[in-house]
Amino acid sequence: MKSMKKLFFLLAFAGLATFANAQTSVPVEKYSVSTNSFWSNWFITAGGDYTVFYSDQQHGLGLNNNPLKDFRRSWGFGVGVGKWFTPGIGLRTKFNGINGKSVVSELCHENKGMKNYWNLNEQVLFNLSNLFCGYSDTRVWNFIPYVGGGVVRNMTADIYGLDWQAGVMNTWRLGKKLDLFLDLSWTMAEPKVDGVNVRGNDPALKYKNYDGIATAEVGLKFNLGKATWAKTPDVDALMAMNKEQLDALNASLRDAQNENARLKALLAQKKDPAPAQTIIKKELATTKQSVFFNIGKYRIASRKDLVNVKEVADYAKANGNKIVVTGYADSKTGTPAFNQTLSQRRAETVANELVKMGVSRDNIEVKAAGGVNDLSPISYNRRATVEIK
Repeated sequence: MKSMKKLFFLLAFAGLATFANAQTSVPVEKYSVSTNSFWSNWFITAGGDYTVFYSDQQHGLGLNNNPLKDFRRSWGFGVGVGKWFTPGIGLRTKFNGINGKSVVSELCHENKGMKNYWNLNEQVLFNLSNLFCGYSDTRVWNFIPYVGGGVVRNMTADIYGLDWQAGVMNTWRLGKKLDLFLDLSWTMAEPKVDGVNVRGNDPALKYKNYDGIATAEVGLKFNLGKATWAKTPDVDALMAMNKEQLDALNASLRDAQNENARLKALLAQKKDPAPAQTIIKKELATTKQSVFFNIGKYRIASRKDLVNVKEVADYAKANGNKIVVTGYADSKTGTPAFNQTLSQRRAETVANELVKMGVSRDNIEVKAAGGVNDLSPISYNRRATVEIK
């Protein structure tokens, strides 16, 4: 009767094929993701700025270009709001300021053309880490160059001007919703924005160059809503994998069906079929039966699994046997502690079903095996077994 056991075991697996395929790891495209809704993948940036000014008036004066010199540096802040339309391309609206300097001398008190200002830019961001290496929601470092343009205002002199900006934002993952960032940028603004329009008395020098603003900003990036992207399944690889599994399962089923036909032919030759049928029923009742669960759940995936469990329950009641229920989880998902608890709950769920079938709770022994990798594919380990002790 070993062949009969094999047949029943394989039939149980065939009934769960759909559930198993949904739970196994799926091959995915490296550079393709599913489209998210408009309200997904938004973010906010906020940080402190170290700003260095290079006014057009300083050209030819031989001033020290060191960005750490006090006569050209100032402090401020920046805030921005943006959205990723794909893992590699996004937009950000960025505001920063608020203290600025014209640079016409190495004496700080002579650089009075610009005191308070703000800069508002619209930027196009390119996440090169995702574009070249494929999307990953657990990548620690992302390299994100950007370009943009906007308007800058000298509030002290009440002057507006256009500007163009390029930079790179580096982000380091602190969590699913939070990143640390370092933003380095260079801004070219119209020469009038620093409030000093003419260097000396030569009209030919008026508006000849651009005012430059270099900024280093350190802060936090807050990811809003759904901050990740679902990878697109690799359909070709998935079909090949499923076909391989189905071919193997069908081959096993054909072998078992042939053996079953042979056994039926032998039973038909017996004069009294009743004892043979009793033997088959006993074999079924005393065979270990499996009840399957979905990933991370302890609710029975299909009530059909309880049909053979009922045979075990009836046999145990009729013969006074004890029943052992053992819960399992697959070792590929969840921590060992989580899997231990999950396997215990799965076993208790099946034990409760046996009680509903009339088995005394005193005759049911519950065990928890935790996470295992006994069966292939791994999803078949998400089960509880029932057997006569």
